[in-house]
Amino acid sequence: MPKPSCSAPFRPRFLLGLVLSGTVLGGVALSSPASELFRAASAVLTANYFGWSPTDRPALVSQYAAALDTQCAPLGDACSFDQGRAVVKDMLAQMHDAHTSIRDAEGAERLREVQQDLTVPRTGLRVVKTPLGLLVVGVLPGSPAETAGVLRFDLLVAVNGQATTESKSDSAVPVASATTVASAATPTPAAPFDPAAFVRLERQAAPITVSLLRAGQPPRPLTLTTTPMKARDVPILGWQQTLAGRVAVIQYPTFLPADSAALFLKTLRQAQEDGAAGLVVDLRYNGGGRLDQCVQAASAFAPTYYQARTAQDSWGMQNSWDYAAIDGLNSSPDRVRRLFASGAASQSGTSQALWHGPAAILMDENTASCAEVFGFFAHQAGAILVGQPTKGVMNSGVTFFPLPDQGVMSVTMLRAYDLAGNPLPDHLEPDLDVPADLAALTGQGQDTVLAAALGAVQSRLAGGTVGK
Repeated sequence: MPKPSCSAPFRPRFLLGLVLSGTVLGGVALSSPASELFRAASAVLTANYFGWSPTDRPALVSQYAAALDTQCAPLGDACSFDQGRAVVKDMLAQMHDAHTSIRDAEGAERLREVQQDLTVPRTGLRVVKTPLGLLVVGVLPGSPAETAGVLRFDLLVAVNGQATTESKSDSAVPVASATTVASAATPTPAAPFDPAAFVRLERQAAPITVSLLRAGQPPRPLTLTTTPMKARDVPILGWQQTLAGRVAVIQYPTFLPADSAALFLKTLRQAQEDGAAGLVVDLRYNGGGRLDQCVQAASAFAPTYYQARTAQDSWGMQNSWDYAAIDGLNSSPDRVRRLFASGAASQSGTSQALWHGPAAILMDENTASCAEVFGFFAHQAGAILVGQPTKGVMNSGVTFFPLPDQGVMSVTMLRAYDLAGNPLPDHLEPDLDVPADLAALTGQGQDTVLAAALGAVQSRLAGGTVGK
C-alpha cells in the first residue's frame, strides 16, 4: 500500500468490477456512464475511507444509489458522467469531510500538471472567485502578467467581455468598459466565469482581454498574453518596513510540488541574507499539498514530527508512518524523538531551527490541509496566527484514485497524530482574529490582515508580546 499524504501524488489504481454490464450495486444497474462512475466512486469510498467521519458508508451508498436510479430512469443508457458526478458530489458532501471529494477530467488534468511539473501556457496569474470578481492573489515573477503591470489584489471584473460576477446587481464594481475590450479571437467561456474558466483560456494560448480594477482607479482594459511556464506556483518574497525593522513577507501558495519545501527554504534564506528582522508567511488561499513538503518546510521553525495512521488491514494490523524533519530536511523519526526527549528541541526557542526571529502566519477559510499542518507546527514554535479560522482538514490525509470519466477521487485514508500520540486538531484558530475586508482590499488597497500581522511582528521586535 502506498504511503498516503495530505495530498498524495496521483497514483493509478485498479478498481475491481467496474464494467460488469448488468451487475447491480445498491440498486444501480451498470448500464450507463453515470452508474459506472457511481459504482467506482462508491467502491473506493466503502473500501478505503479512514477519516474522522462517523457516517454509515454502506447506508449512504444505498441511499444515493436509489437517488441515481430515480434520476437516470428516464434516460437509461444515456445517463451521463455529468449526472452521475452530481449525485456522487451530493453523496460525498454527506460525509462532512472536505478531503473526500471528486474532480472531473479537467480538475484531474490541472492536478497532474502540477504534480508532474509540466510546462503549460500561462499568464502568470493566480485568481480566486469573490463576490466582486476574480481577485488576483498571485503574480509570478517574470511572467507576462507581471510585465503587463498586474499587481496582487487587483480585481478582474471582466474577461473577454464577460463579467466575472454572477450578475451585475451582485457587484458594486463598474464594468461598463468591459464590452469594449472583448477579443473576437478567443471564445467566450460559459457562465459563470470562474478561476477554472480563466485557466481554460490560458491553455488556449491566445491573448486574453480583461477589465482590471485597482484600488482608487477606474476599470481599465488590459490584454494579457501567455508564455510556456511551469504549472506550479512558487513562494514569492516581498518586503514591508516597520518602525522596528524590515519584515520579509513570503507568499506561500501551495505544497503540491515535490520541491515546494526546498523553494520555501531558498526564499527564507534569501530573506535572511537580505537582512529580515521579522517574517510573515502568507498561507491565505493555500489549499495544501504533499505531507512530506509541509512537514519539511515547517521544520524551518523547529523540528517537526507528524504521525499518520491508516485503517487496520485484513490481519488486524494498523499501519502508521512517522514524518519527521529538521532544518527543512527529512530526518529520522528516532532522532527527532530523542531531541524532544532531551529538551534540545523545545517547541519554542529551539536552537534546531533556521528562523529564530518573530514570525506571523496569515490564514483564512481557504487555508487547508498541509497549509494547516505548516501553520500548526510554526505556531508551536512561537509564530503568531493571524486571520480567520482555517478550513478544517488538518487532521487527515488523502490518496487519489482514478475514475472512469478520467477524473479522480480523493479519499481520506489517514488520521494525524502528534509526537505524544494525540490527534491533531481539525483546524487552526487565530491568535489575532482579523476578518478579511474585501472592500478595503480592492477599493482602498488596504490589506487589513497583513497590517495586523505586521503590527504583531513589530511589537515582538520591540520586545512586546502578542497573543490571545
